[in-house]
Parts: sequence; structure tokens; C-alpha cells
Amino acid sequence: NEARASVNRAMDWLLKKQNPDGSWSTTNFPALTALPLWALTVSGCENKEAMDRAAKFILARAHDDGSIFQEGKGGGLRNYNTALCMIALQMSGRPDAVPVVQKARTFLAGMQHLGSDEFNGGMGYDSAASRNSADLSNSYMAFEAMRLTQNVEDLRKQGDKHADLDWKAAQDFLSRVQNCRTDDAASEKGGFAYSPKESKAGTFTNADGTIHFRSYGSMTYAGLLSLIYADVKKDDPRVTAAFDWSTKHWSLDENPGVGQQGLFYFLNVLGKSLAAHGQDVIVLPDGKKINWREELINKLVNLQKIDNGTGYWINEANRWEEGDPVLVTSYAIIALEIALGSK
Repeated sequence: NEARASVNRAMDWLLKKQNPDGSWSTTNFPALTALPLWALTVSGCENKEAMDRAAKFILARAHDDGSIFQEGKGGGLRNYNTALCMIALQMSGRPDAVPVVQKARTFLAGMQHLGSDEFNGGMGYDSAASRNSADLSNSYMAFEAMRLTQNVEDLRKQGDKHADLDWKAAQDFLSRVQNCRTDDAASEKGGFAYSPKESKAGTFTNADGTIHFRSYGSMTYAGLLSLIYADVKKDDPRVTAAFDWSTKHWSLDENPGVGQQGLFYFLNVLGKSLAAHGQDVIVLPDGKKINWREELINKLVNLQKIDNGTGYWINEANRWEEGDPVLVTSYAIIALEIALGSK
């Protein structure tokens, strides 16, 4: 009941913050409209007019090549924006969104980095030469978008080419972001960094003197979820190692490894990955058993700020845009719905 009341307050707050053109936050990034639309949809919002305006705003940013983004200063990030927008459009259930989502799938599949380098199988912000790399955050969002929209392939016209990712290559990329070397420190083993060349949590040095990138919370849960999306079985050593890392570093008070930075992104992807993993009760190293759904609900309800009967969330550690309450509130609503078992 507390979780549902919290979600209702947050929906009211989001609806009051919607711009007249249907967008939220800035029009430079349609993903910042897609996330609230996603949150309102999974929460059963009955304000059809507001949701239609949001969907129309996103549809107006669709390009002929299938990408969905805003051109011009401050825009771009085609893969990131396209992935989140196609999920929101798919969840809206609009018939006019189906061909847009189909084209977006074709675009996103074409953006997968396929080659002989360390980024093979991953996704970056854009495939333009200036950003020709891949990271786990963009990859997880693209993998999620392709999985959550895959049923539109059944609606293609006869003879139309279907679109999908190279999931074997995706597994290859994930293996190079996960710390699963036999000589890795126990505190790192199974966790994920940001990319094969970077971690937002810094580095660590193995006993032989080699330097590797440190694991941290949000990327480890993104990695766990990505492995599941890439059809890696639950009993696979890569999945069990990632899950073990999460139990050894269990916390909802911070994003393990980077503190308060990206806390709500972390709580959001934690809920998604543990729901996909299918284990509600987690056993911590000390033997304590916790129900992650109850723990996540309690944490988010207690973090909500009240504003004249409505509610929102914000991260004072404003890294990765978490000083934007629209972004953070959308993350929180989706996480609460997942914890409630709604989606």
C-alpha cells in the first residue's frame, strides 16, 4: 500500500511537470520524455491525453534511418535516445508506433559494433567515428530495447527483413567487461566495469602487477541483466559470478564502488536484473536472508520527497544527470513497479 501510494504521488508530480509540447525536462534528449512515458505506462496512468502528447513528441523525433533523437546543439546520442524511445513507444501500445519501432530495431541492430577489437559486440552512444567505441551502459540499454520490442518482428510485412542483434558477439563483449580472470582479487571477481578500457570506479592491481578496471554496482547489475538478455543460462559461471558479486557487495544505501553517484540508475537496474534472475530471497555472505523486493520498496519509499501532496526523487550527487528529478523519478517509479511484481 505504501509503495502504491508512493507511485501515485510520483505520477501526479510527473504529470504536473510535463511541458505543453508533451516533453519533459529538455527537448534535446527525447529519452528524457521516453522514461516518464515508460514510468506512467507501467504504473497504469489513466491520463491518456498527457501520454498521447508524450508519444507524439517522441514520434516527431523519428528519422528516416530509424533513429529517434533530436538533431542540433546538445542533441545526438542516437543509440541511447533510440533505445529508450522505442521501449516507451512499444509500451504505449499505439498502432502508429509499430512501424517506427520496427525501423528503430533495424537502426539499433546496425549500430552494434562488430569487428576484431575489444569493443566487438557492444554498443556506444553513436557509431560516428568520433565516438566509435562501446560501453556497458549503452549496451545494456540497447540489449533491453531489442528484447522488450522483439514481438514487433512478428508484425512485419511478408518479405520484410527482420532485425536483431548478434547475441553471440554481445556475449563476447560482456566477457571483456566482466572481471572473471582466475587471478582477480576476490572482491572484484564476477563484477563488471564500464568498458574494456574504463571503469568509473577506478582500477585495481593484481598480484602479478597487472592493472585492471574495478567492478561497481550499477554496471554489475547491468552486466547480469545483459547476460540474461543475451541468452546466457542462469547456471552459467558468468551469471553465477555476477550474482555472487552482488550478494557480497549488497547495499541499497549507495551504488557500491562509486557511492551516491548514479544511485537511482543503480536501484533501477538492480530491480530489473534481480527480477530477471528470478530469485526473490538473497542470502548474504553472513547467512542473512533478505527479500530484495521488500528492501527496494522500503528504500525508495523512504527516499521520496513530498511536494504539496505529490512526490518525486532527486539525487544531490548530480552525476550522470541525476540532479534532474524527472529522470530520477522515472527511474524510481519503474523500479517500484518491478519490485511490486507489476512488470
